Amino acid sequence: MNVDEIAGEIVAREGGFVNDPNDPGGATKYGVTCGTMRALGIYKTGDGRVTVEDVKALTKVDAERIFRERYFLKPRIDLLPEHLQPSVFDMQVNAGSNAVRILQNLLAEFDEPVTVDGLIGPATAKAAERAFSKAGQYLVDAYAIARRNYYFRLADRKPRLRKFARTRTGTKGGWIRRAEEFMAPRYRMSEAEFAERIKSWG
Repeated sequence: MNVDEIAGEIVAREGGFVNDPNDPGGATKYGVTCGTMRALGIYKTGDGRVTVEDVKALTKVDAERIFRERYFLKPRIDLLPEHLQPSVFDMQVNAGSNAVRILQNLLAEFDEPVTVDGLIGPATAKAAERAFSKAGQYLVDAYAIARRNYYFRLADRKPRLRKFARTRTGTKGGWIRRAEEFMAPRYRMSEAEFAERIKSWG
């Protein structure tokens, strides 16, 4: 799967316009926030400032280009093992440099410790290559599990964000399902396991 295909899948996964007051990113369309558009100087309405109306006017083509340039090429995800790139790319869109920090922490568990700074340089890239050569697909699964754990910890700390991890009916929310898309089925939680994990949320 190439970067364009991954970007297209992320756009499809992110969905259309949302302006949820509990979402730290604010107004979002296809996963692109008002803040990102402002930082990149993308003014869709032509008035020289970025507002919610500019977010609404964003196209899928705009979003895919932003993802390729800002969330794949700029953080140098292309230096990672090919099989790992889709999940790290998707997480970079969703959680910024935390995506790389999660990977760097995980590499230590595979006896490849690197500096946890959220940046992919030669050391992180080479460590990821060595870990993948030893563990193969399991490294990809382990990264997806680490993503899921990140979301759980975030929801543990911030009750207002739990609605992104749990639906109104108590089943897996978007964050958890998103992480589990990138892992083998045997590592996905059953609904019973999920219910046990979140029972402290009330």
